[in-house]
Amino acid sequence: MSALRVRARLTRRDTEFDVALADGEVLAVLGPNGAGKSTLLGLVAGLLHPDTGTVTLGDRTLTDTAAGVFVPPHDRGVALLSQQALLFPHLTAAANVAFAPRSRGMSRRAAREIATHWLREVDALDLADRRPSQLSGGQAQRIALARALAADPTLLLLDEPMAALDVAVAPVLRRLLRRILREQHRTAVVVTHDLLDALALADRVLVVESGRVVETGTVRAVLTAPRSPFAARIAGVNLVGGTMRDADHLVTSWGVTVSGAAENAQPPGAGAAAVALFPPSAVAVHTEPPHASPRNVFAVTIAELDVHGSTVRVRAADHPDGSIGLAADVTPAAVADLDLAPGRAVWFAVKAQEVSLLPALPRH
Repeated sequence: MSALRVRARLTRRDTEFDVALADGEVLAVLGPNGAGKSTLLGLVAGLLHPDTGTVTLGDRTLTDTAAGVFVPPHDRGVALLSQQALLFPHLTAAANVAFAPRSRGMSRRAAREIATHWLREVDALDLADRRPSQLSGGQAQRIALARALAADPTLLLLDEPMAALDVAVAPVLRRLLRRILREQHRTAVVVTHDLLDALALADRVLVVESGRVVETGTVRAVLTAPRSPFAARIAGVNLVGGTMRDADHLVTSWGVTVSGAAENAQPPGAGAAAVALFPPSAVAVHTEPPHASPRNVFAVTIAELDVHGSTVRVRAADHPDGSIGLAADVTPAAVADLDLAPGRAVWFAVKAQEVSLLPALPRH
């Protein structure tokens, strides 16, 4: 069994985690830079000692501060693959992959057979005799993956594995990882900034902000109805937090009322923390306060304009509470006709039927 459970706190990094991962499940960990994603991997891999807490993998206790248990990294049954391949420069690709089984006491022949198997699995058998200096970034990462798998880990940790790869190479490695993780029912944790990694590889998503888990759920649930600002931004939707005034209205901390409709059978009650979600495509931009049908009107200042395919995303400055500002998707013609530019004051309007009201998730 390879189920993972982490309950740990690291005071000097102001991080505290309570994470559970089922046997054979792939978890994508998302969050902004410095949120604590790599700290979570370090606690699992044994590269960091928590001040308090436990880490268990299957029926093994890897860390238990109360009992004085701390299994060293090499004996945890955990393999870590980072964005840098970190291959041994003096060894061939085959020798790099054979290193882990040789370290476990296997004969040269047995280790060579294992290396050949995994080189074949990652479509790199033709690279067996090359040294790292003779490999491209994508080739080196495939060899690093084969080396990690040759260690026969109970748990695979992937720390931004595609981040350093060319945009043409990353999809190839992503497809390779998907095949291996799915076909072999591997338990894995994938730290990534890329939404495609979560969509292609993961069963569940966990969002980390400021050293805490702020959201977790299935990939579909988190990316279609996010409750945290970071998840909302990568999912491409607007999120406004506040407190429910009644079943159809949310009031923000700066006093703006947002009208919408509850999205589930148990809507947040009056006084409950909640979030309002709506897509940028539902937002109309006005240069004068609108007085027609829209029930939600936000006075904003344009912060930036970005091209998104055939539309232009108009991003407003952050909200008064510091949360991420709203976005509207408009046509290039509308940008020209309305003379939209950073620094200009405008009004964003969205109809109430376009707004979903959901309970805010508690911090884990």
